[in-house]
Amino acid sequence: MESKIIYNAIGTIHTNYHDIEGTPIQPSSAQGSKGEIEVFKDFEDGLKDLECFSHIILIYHLHLSKGFSLEVIPFLDTVKRGLFSTRAPRRPNPIGISVVKLIKIKNNILEIENIDVIDGTPLLDIKPFVSEMDGITDYKIGWLSEHTSDLHSHFSDNRFK
Repeated sequence: MESKIIYNAIGTIHTNYHDIEGTPIQPSSAQGSKGEIEVFKDFEDGLKDLECFSHIILIYHLHLSKGFSLEVIPFLDTVKRGLFSTRAPRRPNPIGISVVKLIKIKNNILEIENIDVIDGTPLLDIKPFVSEMDGITDYKIGWLSEHTSDLHSHFSDNRFK
């Protein structure tokens, strides 16, 4: 049973990444990478009080993602994995999330750091990052536990184009 869900962008993410290949695969591999978020004027009032947070969660539409497979070889591995055990960008609902550092806000423009997103990506939502709200201390990271040392230096190739 399919139902249609429609989201509207609240802004646009601007970065120095213009191609899938070479884009960091996670914020941890984008350390120091600067970007801007242009929040559309209709949503500017929603930014009130956000400047008090050091980090924000971006929820965005992976607009270059076309199609999906339920089994993929993820960036950090050579073994086919179930899609939902990965952060591969080609998904049934191409939604991405990133936790980034908020540098400053001027009117409707947010300066951010550690961004791993392609320029022109439509922004769906912003939430403040608050580690105490998630409060998870006893977690497992599955097959990724063998690859965490690779995480900070890995960039996208063309496997999900």
